[in-house]
Amino acid sequence: MNSMSDPLNTTRITDRSQVTGMILAAKVAKGIKWADVADAVAQSKEWTTAACLGQMTLTKAQAETVGSLFGLPDEAIAWLQVVPYKGSLATAVPTDPLIYRWYELVNVYGTTIKELIHEEFGDGIMSAIDFSMDIQREPDPKGDRVHVVLSGKFLPYKTY
Repeated sequence: MNSMSDPLNTTRITDRSQVTGMILAAKVAKGIKWADVADAVAQSKEWTTAACLGQMTLTKAQAETVGSLFGLPDEAIAWLQVVPYKGSLATAVPTDPLIYRWYELVNVYGTTIKELIHEEFGDGIMSAIDFSMDIQREPDPKGDRVHVVLSGKFLPYKTY
């Protein structure tokens, strides 16, 4: 297609990351907040944000709602319903300062978290599939804090 026959100058979508880019561009252009998108699709802001960033699969109704909010074409709405490749970091060690701090947190406290989970539950993992997350601002006179609650189902390793 050329731009003369395609007034929106769109091209075929070949990757879910293209839809993420479209969503982020529309979010900035329209001043949309993730909490507003979450309200519209009736899910948490954490899950909804992950879905819009390409990490979760939306139902047809959710995808249509997101598409309407962000002005997405039908092809992008269809991509929102495709099971994504999970994992959003492009490098082994993230370079974004906020994401790097999470990497640092796991690097420093990961073995402690592992030890304490194993001591309490036994040999297994915390699921990122049966999982929820809540992120809130916690006012503090010494500087506001980021309050994060992660809750994942414990899945024990089985013997066989």
